Order: sequence, then C-alpha cells, then structure tokens
Amino acid sequence: VRRQFRIPGLLEGKVKPDYAQAVSICTAAAQRELLGLGLISVLTPVIVGFLLHEIALGGFLAGVILVGQLMAVFMANAGGAWDNAKKNVEDGLYGGKGSDAHKASVVGDTVGDPLKDTSGPALNPMIKVINLVSLLIVPLVVRRQGTLNAGMVIAMLIALGVVIGALYYSKRESFGTSSAVPAGKAAAK
Repeated sequence: VRRQFRIPGLLEGKVKPDYAQAVSICTAAAQRELLGLGLISVLTPVIVGFLLHEIALGGFLAGVILVGQLMAVFMANAGGAWDNAKKNVEDGLYGGKGSDAHKASVVGDTVGDPLKDTSGPALNPMIKVINLVSLLIVPLVVRRQGTLNAGMVIAMLIALGVVIGALYYSKRESFGTSSAVPAGKAAAK
C-alpha cells in the first residue's frame, strides 16, 4: 500500500492507484490460510474413521456439531455485543467519544467485527463439509471391519502429516505479507 504513494500524480488525483498488487497479496494470504482449514475439514474425518472406526467417527461428528455450532453462535453474538457497546459509548454512555471507555470499545469493536462477520459464519460450512465427508466415507469404514493393515496405517500417517504440514504452511509469514516496521520508522517512535 505504501508503494502506491510513490506513483507520480496519485496524491493530486491525476492517476488511479494500482490495486492489483494489494489485491493479489490479500488473495494469496487468504488462500494460504484456507488451505489448512480445508485439509483439516476433509482429512480429519477420514483419519478418525479409518484409524478409530465408525463409533469414534460418530462421536467425532457429535462433538464437531455441538462445539462448532456453539462456537459459531458465541462468536457472532460476542462480535455483535462489542459492536453495540461501541455504539452505546458513542451515544454518550460512559463518557462518550474521546473517553477511555470509547478507546476500549473501539478495540472491542475491532476484535468483534471479524468474529461477527467472518469467523462465526465460517464455522457453519466447515461443519457441513466435515459431516459430508464423514457420510461419504462411512460405507468404506464399516466395510473395512477388521484390523489395520500396514498400508492403511501408512496412508493415515501420511494424511496426518499433510494436515500438520498444511497448518505449518498456513501459519508461516510470507515475504509479501510481512508487517515488519522499517528501521527508520521504528527509531522515530
């Protein structure tokens, strides 16, 4: 974004900013974060089903549905409550705008907006994907009805390794999304 200010004529309004690089950085970061979640949603029921059998898969699904739904509702309600708290403070409650309560409510709203708008609603499709994958693999899990062979154990360990690798990859900070402060700016503060 800072690069935009070096474009000649941008600050005077003579040229349009170049949005492409900022959009591509945000898109790449979002896709990287989504990779781990997608792999967890798809591979975890497979791992649980084949390693721990159908009873454990049923318990896993019950836990995912119960905890996931409660967490989604909690996130949506908490985000909405923090948003409303900020609006109440801005309307004059607890000192109004400029007060310490207002500063705290702005921080709360900053945390609450992603909870309300993205995290809470995103859990519902994740629960559906886990349920769908589980329903698709249940016939294979039930038909297996036996001890694990070496190939099955190796396949499940590879799947577990893929999930762990995807989580590690999604948590890495890439060069394009670094939030490091340049040395000159850090000294000025």
